[in-house]
Amino acid sequence: MIDDAPLLQIRRAFVRPTAAQIAAFSGVQTGFVVDAMSGRGALDGRIKPIGAANAFSGIALPCYAGPADNLAAFGALSVAEAGDVIICATDSSTGTAVTGDLLLGMMKNTGVAAFVTDGFVRDIQGIRKVGLPCFAAGLTPNSPARNGPGTVGLPVVVGGLAVAAGDIVVGDEDGVVVVPAAQIDATIARLMRVSAAEADLDAKVKTGLRIPTFIQNLIDAGRFTEVS
Repeated sequence: MIDDAPLLQIRRAFVRPTAAQIAAFSGVQTGFVVDAMSGRGALDGRIKPIGAANAFSGIALPCYAGPADNLAAFGALSVAEAGDVIICATDSSTGTAVTGDLLLGMMKNTGVAAFVTDGFVRDIQGIRKVGLPCFAAGLTPNSPARNGPGTVGLPVVVGGLAVAAGDIVVGDEDGVVVVPAAQIDATIARLMRVSAAEADLDAKVKTGLRIPTFIQNLIDAGRFTEVS
């Protein structure tokens, strides 16, 4: 006979990024972070701010709640530390909400930096009042069960990306980006170059730039073919 699965499997101990590593992403646009990771790293574009477009950055604390269940989201409260971003995988379930304003309020009281899910949430008016950055694929008033099984602190897949505890997560109006732990230092190093290049091009656009140099060079080199 197969034993019943545990309601939750919880991993509490994992390597967290340093304060300096986390600070390097504070206030950085998600587009810059993606550019520093060769153009990739964003969750599915349907995952967007709900209630308020609050930008955030923090440490990934993944949980897997499964469709129509949110026990793992509650379980994450027992692991979360100030500055963590609870990322809840639901297999992109849209039948019920995975959380509402009350659970988000508990997360805010715990010091959680943001909540991200590939599922739906509910209680939009309350979410606005709580003020915790909340990113989800949509809204529905349907409520979930709390039966499990689920996981907390173990790797999950959310919005098409693998997310592990200890990754860095950055979010703003454009969406959510995940920086794998092994790429944090390299991404920080590239961010400085990306920011400088963006600032340079922005200044040129504001002073009348019509065609960037790299495109003009391709034209001058004959890489574009005229047809009639």
